[in-house]
Amino acid sequence: MTEPTHGIVLGGGWAGMLAAHVLARHVERVTVVERDVLPDGPRHRKGSPQGRHVHVLWSSGARIVDTLLPGMIDQLLDAGARRIGFHQDLVTLTSHGWQHRFPPRQYALMCTRPFLDWKVRDRVLATGRITVRQRAEILDLVGDAKRVTGVRVRDMDTGAGETLEADLVVDSSGRGSRLRHWLSALEVPPLEEDIVDAGIAYATRVYQGPPGAAAGFPAVNVAADHRLREPGRFGVVYPQEDGTWMVTLSCTRGAGLPTHDDEFLPYARTLRHPLVADLIALAKPLTSVAVSRVGANRRLYPERLDIWPEGLLVLGDALAAFNPIYGHGMSSAARAAAALDTGLQRSGIAGGTTHRIQQAISTTVDDPWIMAASKDVEYVNCRMNTTDPRLTGGAVARQRFSDLIADRSIRSSAVCDVVTDVISLTAPQSELASSGFLSLMQKDRVLPELTEPPLTADELALVDLSPRSAVGAGGS
Repeated sequence: MTEPTHGIVLGGGWAGMLAAHVLARHVERVTVVERDVLPDGPRHRKGSPQGRHVHVLWSSGARIVDTLLPGMIDQLLDAGARRIGFHQDLVTLTSHGWQHRFPPRQYALMCTRPFLDWKVRDRVLATGRITVRQRAEILDLVGDAKRVTGVRVRDMDTGAGETLEADLVVDSSGRGSRLRHWLSALEVPPLEEDIVDAGIAYATRVYQGPPGAAAGFPAVNVAADHRLREPGRFGVVYPQEDGTWMVTLSCTRGAGLPTHDDEFLPYARTLRHPLVADLIALAKPLTSVAVSRVGANRRLYPERLDIWPEGLLVLGDALAAFNPIYGHGMSSAARAAAALDTGLQRSGIAGGTTHRIQQAISTTVDDPWIMAASKDVEYVNCRMNTTDPRLTGGAVARQRFSDLIADRSIRSSAVCDVVTDVISLTAPQSELASSGFLSLMQKDRVLPELTEPPLTADELALVDLSPRSAVGAGGS
């Protein structure tokens, strides 16, 4: 480098820290601007309300994190995070029935969001090349429609304003990003925005499971059936790093949601199967109910603009936010960080490169966007404002094909492998329309339908349930 270079990252959450780590590989110094005070341990913070609900880091995202931060995944596992092999370590009631527990093709890490953020943040900041400006509010971008040269911030304690100059600004400030307002002030044409909102809401409690169950009992997922044409209700029981269960109940618009402790178990009994309710009825609650109602799918399209300011990028939830029930947010942010790294490796931060890097980042969110949005539009009362032709046309044919895949996937090992690769963002969504996959749909052996949760006798014993209980027995 012939002169000092400075990168600014807006937001110190998961996406922001990964972006800051990548920037630090390419510029001399990085400043993270964050409204909150970032905790020095696995504690919740105000700016991350979704952090109180279940999160998963799919294997595709985990591999990227491990490339950027070698050994990070082993550190998380050693500290107590649970690695869940899909579908061996998961018991799932899908919209089409119980999923056979086939040998694992991909995996997901399960742990609390504050724990994950804290561990990764500690690794990222250990280099000493990243400065965090906490309790700082972003007021505006500095520059014009051709180039962004920094940001104006306000100290939230003193009220003092300051301009921070930068060669590159990355907006990773989450769902609350004011990017469209900031760009309007620079006279940049309005960004196109798509919204698909099924009215998803979440209620979560943490439980102390029976001894041995947190490490030896599978994760549980009871999903809604969109074909019933009624508001959907969902429930999951996911193991966490401290030997507890995190239980999240959710619904789409019109189904209601438990907001008080005494409503939680009765609501769980309204799910399509009593497994979740039976499990938590035997467990000790450790927290009260935490509720969140922010779950719409929302996507911006900066790559479509003919004019885009040099020196500005956007990623994470500020670019595309998904219904959290699909677990794609953190892996999508990791994919964006990898695209940012590749783009900077190829061309640095010289003029004329920002729009190309933004296009690459935007490409990484297309698969999780269409998977989440196309699923949510199937639920009644979904509100949609989108021009995406994949969502506005051919709904009947699309749903019929999706239902066919879902029916095969739960009973065919080979079909399930491909679907799991796609859902985990390891393979492109286009793979589901390939000739090889369509042939597999016709040829692979289909197992009988399961009528009870595929739990073994040993697993049932761990949670003090018997094969004659409401959850039944089985296994595959």
